[in-house]
Amino acid sequence: MTASAPVFLDVDGSGIAVRQVPGSAPGIVWLGGYKSDMLGTKAEALSAWTASQGRAYLRHDYSGHGESGGAFADGTISKWLAQSLAVFRRFSKGKQILVGSSMGAWIALRMVQELRKAGDGRVAGLVLLAPAPDFTVELVEPMLTDAQRQDLEEKGFFAEPSDYSDEPYIYTRALIEDGRANRVMTGPIDTHCPVHILQGLADPDVPSGHALKLAALLPADDVTLSLIPDGDHRLSRPEDLDLLLRAAGDMVQRVA
Repeated sequence: MTASAPVFLDVDGSGIAVRQVPGSAPGIVWLGGYKSDMLGTKAEALSAWTASQGRAYLRHDYSGHGESGGAFADGTISKWLAQSLAVFRRFSKGKQILVGSSMGAWIALRMVQELRKAGDGRVAGLVLLAPAPDFTVELVEPMLTDAQRQDLEEKGFFAEPSDYSDEPYIYTRALIEDGRANRVMTGPIDTHCPVHILQGLADPDVPSGHALKLAALLPADDVTLSLIPDGDHRLSRPEDLDLLLRAAGDMVQRVA
């Protein structure tokens, strides 16, 4: 199935690419990971599934990602959060389930905080895959080498090879400093909605202990944690996609 052309929403001067399919509520909102885009395997699987259900589906690319404008190196959690909130407010109606992958899980948790602060309680559920909230503080900073710290100080960024792209991952000083201002794992996290976490135990990028720490900070009676023994960070194998769609379907039934 070929995805339709996106529409663009201007957010602080960046053209954010958005794809929206209207349908029944609760709708599904996809939030991708660091340097991923809305046409990836998991996002497309959700697209086909929501279409078969007649369910609303909303997705976008952060600035510097996919079809959106802006430079990747100019991105921060605060900027990508603001864009995600703008898309959510402009294009979604009624109850929504946020499905966040890796960094997208961080964006989802921050969205819930900001939306509730503004009196918007429409997020009815969260499905978080290989969640990487606070990854700049919890996973990147503690592992920095002396050479990487020197690059951050002198160049404002460091690069590291990626297992998922021919281009290296770029981590900027602005991203890391801004990450500290967006931390969510500093104490109990009240999402006001059920949460389902999917985590691979063979994830080389986000250790399973990070998901366990997150689950411990969430209200225990509203959290489901599914551990996948041989699952990696992508969670894009057919069996992983089946688990994702089951989790989304279960969440729909729970909050509808």
